[in-house]
Amino acid sequence: MALNMLTKVTNLLKGTSQVLNTSVRTKWVNARMIRDVKRRVMATDMAKDRLRVNSLRKNDILPQELRDIASAELHAFPRDSCPRRIVNRCVLTSRPRGTIVKWRVSRIMFRHLAEYNKLAGVQKALW
Repeated sequence: MALNMLTKVTNLLKGTSQVLNTSVRTKWVNARMIRDVKRRVMATDMAKDRLRVNSLRKNDILPQELRDIASAELHAFPRDSCPRRIVNRCVLTSRPRGTIVKWRVSRIMFRHLAEYNKLAGVQKALW
């Protein structure tokens, strides 16, 4: 399972440069975005397994021994496979705060893009 996730991440990172050279333009803005993409891939890959183990852990009908085993298995998953660790970031600037989810851009870039009619369905309010 970890090997499958690793191959997906390497396929995603194929377009990026592994050298820490600032003159090379990559697909993502910075290292935080690359880390976020890795977390998103890992969370989607392990979502079914996490859901299965978590539902076993929270089931009140099962004996306590089985629930303890499921809890131990849940702690064996990688930390980044948890969906709560995914941070909504602006795809243009990698800003973590003030992100408008529908367009995946920060409020600053949203205003800038809306001002020049670059966003579909967005019109500046006039009253």
